Amino acid sequence: MYKLFLCLRYLRRRRIAFFSVAAVCLCTAMVLIVVSVMNGFLQMVRDRSRGMLGDLIMENQSLQGFPYYQDFIDQVKHDPELGQRIYEATPLIISYGVIRFPSDQITKPAQVLGIRFDETCRVNDFGKGLFYEKYYPGTTTLKPQKEPRLGRDEKGQYVLPTYLEAARSRWEKSAPPDEIAKAWRSKAVPYAGPGAYLPLPDAYAPSGVDTTGLEPVAPAYDGPELPGAIIGTDMVAKRLPTGEYEREYYSRGSTITLTFVPFTDTGKPLESGTGMPSKVFRYADDCRTGVYDIDSMSVYVDFDLLQDVLNMKEDKYTGEQGGGVIPARTTQVQIKLNAGYDPRATRDLLQKQWDEFFMSRIHSVRTPDLLRRVEIRTWEEKQAKYIAAVEKEKYLVTTLFGVISVVAVFLVVCIFYMIVQQKTRDIGIIKSVGATALGVAQIFLAYGAAVGIVGGGIGTIIAVYFVKYINEFQHGLERLGRVFHMDLQVWNPEVYAFDRIPNQVQVWDAVIIYAVAVLMAVAGSVIAAVKAARIWPVEALRYE
Repeated sequence: MYKLFLCLRYLRRRRIAFFSVAAVCLCTAMVLIVVSVMNGFLQMVRDRSRGMLGDLIMENQSLQGFPYYQDFIDQVKHDPELGQRIYEATPLIISYGVIRFPSDQITKPAQVLGIRFDETCRVNDFGKGLFYEKYYPGTTTLKPQKEPRLGRDEKGQYVLPTYLEAARSRWEKSAPPDEIAKAWRSKAVPYAGPGAYLPLPDAYAPSGVDTTGLEPVAPAYDGPELPGAIIGTDMVAKRLPTGEYEREYYSRGSTITLTFVPFTDTGKPLESGTGMPSKVFRYADDCRTGVYDIDSMSVYVDFDLLQDVLNMKEDKYTGEQGGGVIPARTTQVQIKLNAGYDPRATRDLLQKQWDEFFMSRIHSVRTPDLLRRVEIRTWEEKQAKYIAAVEKEKYLVTTLFGVISVVAVFLVVCIFYMIVQQKTRDIGIIKSVGATALGVAQIFLAYGAAVGIVGGGIGTIIAVYFVKYINEFQHGLERLGRVFHMDLQVWNPEVYAFDRIPNQVQVWDAVIIYAVAVLMAVAGSVIAAVKAARIWPVEALRYE
């Protein structure tokens, strides 16, 4: 009982011990904040990677692609075992070209992807990143379409074409008020004023101008039907420091021109008397995956259309080439599994099936390596280098802050050593009345544990609340910086792939770091405990 009494008494009365508590508190909070942010960043990377790729990816890493993809998809879907595992599989063509915006004559390099829109939305999270589809559900398509034009009713208010108006009404009925306000700010609601983001021809009127006397204009779809294209958000909008996007340059339905670089099945650029083929599209929507390198140069078009433009559809060899059929090709197949199935085990089954499948067809193609080099990988294996780099960064930063936290241990050692020096007479008294050396040592070990429990607990609470409101702290620093004309922005959404700093604390991270803090505080008290245990009562009572 005397051990607990003395331990609590020293903790309350010896104010120098508060420095130990503060050191443990700050180190605990510092490490937990760093670990939580880095874990959140890593989880975001993993979620975005899986969201872009599905569960399994099948490819040979060439621009020519590989043939017989649809035959294989159909075969595995009807396989008794694999058919139960696969939820959806879709081919994807990845190529490169140039995009030109005729409205301002701006030309940019582009990664052109051919997708089957509905299948792709089922395989990965592509559909969740679409801007206009969120506010006008069911209206985004890659099929041929005209340009939507706003109209004006008798009261001078802007009106949408019927199809878009019905879609917007459906969204507003289920959307919370803050989402509707955000839509107005991002100019997704077309009659929000001069920034309306469907084209405003003669129906356009600046905000604040009286339009009641103007003639009504019926909303319509104008221009020729052109195939739709979905563009990476960072190609058509400016990202603001707040993480939101400003859409001022290009309107939904405006035209873009894509120039392609086709290759033959043998890997040679396709010879054409007219040069590289070009085609005009309509801007149907923009997509944000959250990865800048993708969103700043990706354009998505219809799979069949791109396959035709790149000469990857089924064709026939000429007589000079020996005759025969050139099978259709794709560069990638993305696969989503039903819940509960292990991607690695399914990958092995699919790879075995593919190895048997392509051997029966390898003699029917001019380039057998297109089939032989096809590999099936999980999304983690596909992004292994990127994820591993982020993981190493996490471990490095955590280790550095962990080493810095060792300072708290030395501070505990010094403070406890001073306390033992000051309490030599007390130690002599309790030893003279029967306390053992082990009992005295346990007093200071318990004292160290108490410092760890209190300091670690307070540090954990501070870290949890700091991480929870870390974005609010960031915004507060920004406002403070504007007042003093200083740049205090720590997390710039224009630079990082994510709009917000990760703000989730994992329970196990908090438990482990708290336990380590207590153990480190106890470790720091060991030297003092040993010294106290070795004090002789006679020498202690003579101590002045």
